[in-house]
Amino acid sequence: MPRDALPSPVTRPPARLTGAVTRRPATAVRRLKGPKLLAEASRRQETVVIELAAVFAVAGAASNAVGTAFQRKAASASSHGGLRLLAELVRRPFWVIGMCGVVCAALFQSLALVNGPLALVQPLFILELPFALLVAAPLMHKRLPRSGWWGVGGCVAGLAVLLIAAAPHGATDHAPLTRWLPALCLGLGAMAAAVLLARRSHSPARRAALLAAASATGNALTAALLKSASGTFADHGFTAFLRSWQTYGFALTGAVAVILLENALQAGPLAAAQPALTIGDAVVSLTLGMTLFDERVRTGWWLLPEACGALLIVVGVVVLSQAVQHITVAPVTAGQRHPAT
Repeated sequence: MPRDALPSPVTRPPARLTGAVTRRPATAVRRLKGPKLLAEASRRQETVVIELAAVFAVAGAASNAVGTAFQRKAASASSHGGLRLLAELVRRPFWVIGMCGVVCAALFQSLALVNGPLALVQPLFILELPFALLVAAPLMHKRLPRSGWWGVGGCVAGLAVLLIAAAPHGATDHAPLTRWLPALCLGLGAMAAAVLLARRSHSPARRAALLAAASATGNALTAALLKSASGTFADHGFTAFLRSWQTYGFALTGAVAVILLENALQAGPLAAAQPALTIGDAVVSLTLGMTLFDERVRTGWWLLPEACGALLIVVGVVVLSQAVQHITVAPVTAGQRHPAT
């Protein structure tokens, strides 16, 4: 048969004419999908870890609130002071329960800070205020006024809006010394300035607000140092934890913050001290998280819901602080007057 008579091979039309899609080799597909799958898995893991940190932070706020409420219940039944008060309290079950709550709160906070951003964990501790009122009111046979419930709702709603809109992310446990030095100098300097201004002020409300702001700054520094020390413990063990300067730093700043808080509560009304304490802790913690640990929050149009959430928190804290001063004694039932034996 002549060569010209042979049937010519059938040529496929171009894919662009038939609408067919040319397939890439399987190795190329795997190379393309591999990074995407790894990035997606990393995002999912980060989301789970942040959610776990949020759960630990809420548990820490609730535990600290329970501990504070039970400790106040135990102390209110004693007329002693100083070491005699402590010797009497250690034999009271209410005080032991309260101390267990405080210890659990510290553990939950450490777990939250290891797993999540400082800008997420510390704002969630705002919930300690409504938790404490909800626990202490029935425990002390008190009744929270209706305005107090509005304050609780404002705190919870505002915190939810703020954190959902901000979505803090990008946490790391360690920061170089070149970042720690400016943060510590500015934080400790702000605390010293607030204490000096409080000593010169003649207004009880202003003294309470200034001392509470100093305590809030100390709390934020304590949380940042605790986050770094907890990360050292998780990565390198207990020996490295003891060798870390942040371990002793958070113990020192935490003790100073507690002393400043006690002075703030004695200097003036709670309505002046509590907002500065609660809002100051959240603001300073957010700043430290972004400057020390490279944490990030959403910006752009997200700033609008973030501002609305922050405003709700401020209003809720102010309302709660004022409602505390109008707590009434709950009526005692017959069963409580004559408990069954």
